[in-house]
Amino acid sequence: MRLLPRLTPIALGAAVCLNSLIAADAPSADEQMLRALYTAALTTSPAYENLRTLVTKHPGRLAGSKNLEGAVRWGEALLQASGADRTELQPVTVPHWERGAPESVRLGTHSLAAAALGNSGATPADGLTAPVVELQSLDALATADVKGKIAFFNRPMNPRHISTGLAYSEAGDQRNRGPAAAAKLGAVGVLVRSLTLTLDDHPHTGNTTFPPGTPRIPAVALSTVAADRLSAALRQDPALTVEMQVHSRTLEDALSHNVLGELKGSAFPEKIILVGGHLDSWDIAPGAHDDGAGCVQSIEVLRLLKAVGYTPRHTLRVVLFTNEENGLRGATAYSTAAKAKNEIHVLALETDSGGYQPRSFNLGNAAGNAHQLAARWQPLFAPYGVGHFQKGTGGADVGPLLAHGATVAGLTPDSQRYFDIHHTAEDSLDKVNKRELELGAAAMAALVYLVDQHGL
Repeated sequence: MRLLPRLTPIALGAAVCLNSLIAADAPSADEQMLRALYTAALTTSPAYENLRTLVTKHPGRLAGSKNLEGAVRWGEALLQASGADRTELQPVTVPHWERGAPESVRLGTHSLAAAALGNSGATPADGLTAPVVELQSLDALATADVKGKIAFFNRPMNPRHISTGLAYSEAGDQRNRGPAAAAKLGAVGVLVRSLTLTLDDHPHTGNTTFPPGTPRIPAVALSTVAADRLSAALRQDPALTVEMQVHSRTLEDALSHNVLGELKGSAFPEKIILVGGHLDSWDIAPGAHDDGAGCVQSIEVLRLLKAVGYTPRHTLRVVLFTNEENGLRGATAYSTAAKAKNEIHVLALETDSGGYQPRSFNLGNAAGNAHQLAARWQPLFAPYGVGHFQKGTGGADVGPLLAHGATVAGLTPDSQRYFDIHHTAEDSLDKVNKRELELGAAAMAALVYLVDQHGL
């Protein structure tokens, strides 16, 4: 029998230190799981091809349209193919506004690139011609004479904001509330500078709201190039007129659906972790980034967890919301039903800021500290480019669940390019980077896994 040499105290201490270093270098179970999720997303993901199918077969998915209902069937079938234990179509009554024939805005003999805003009224069949009053804010209406005239809101998005989403929110009042405010003062039409920081000739549509009793006047977005051209012309001749033709109409409400798909939880099936995006898009937009990307990423979360062999402890529910763009009735119907059923949402995670490189998450809860609790996972996300967790409200579709006690969250991708194409015909598949789309899905799956394992 061969005897092993006796270790001296110094040698023994060195061996213990070496074993400690090896153990410290070994990846934890959480690190291994995140690596597996990212590997599966970056090597085997069908997300980009799923997005291709959605935007090719069902572009312009506005509430009330056949394309939206085609997308509903697409979403249900894809959830089933991705391994959902069950799917459900949740009925939602949605508004039904149609653009009609292409709109026209003319300055003398020059055509200005324009797109009617959602919920806009129509001009007379032969159009309307009126003087234009340029405004830089809604407050300016208090001292402006817009009666019988076309109000022209031309305040640009603020380029000083690093977050383009903040710039968009600040400038959005002129599109969201400007037409109704001008209508109350007797304006016959409204022109609004497109909500984008880029200078091009692509008009950006979006919704506007006319409260009950407010005249529904024609309201149109001008491209930034067209807005600058009109502004320059008004400086030369403040009395010039513009001709508008808008052919939109509002129809009876229509039936649509939220699309739900689930993996039943193994330990807490009555508690829900939700991931979702909105299925509708503007009628002029293929809706690749807004929000086709969010829909395929949400479905991909379910597929990724199954692909790596992970069974969630809580029920994972994917929700493709309807009617985010011009009504939020899908979000309202979902939260109302959840409250009626006394459903418990542990987390409601939304992605509706484009399929760009994921940078962070925003989180909100009743205590206001969800982002601080999640920050303990920052070292796990750092290798994948997700830098921080910040306070927020998740997003428009999951926001109502905050009042029901849920922790809400939103994926925050790089924002610098999003509003270049937002709500335009340019929001097409070729603007989506396949790898960035996959990284976003992996980041969402990673957060779902960590909350499922450790809670918040």
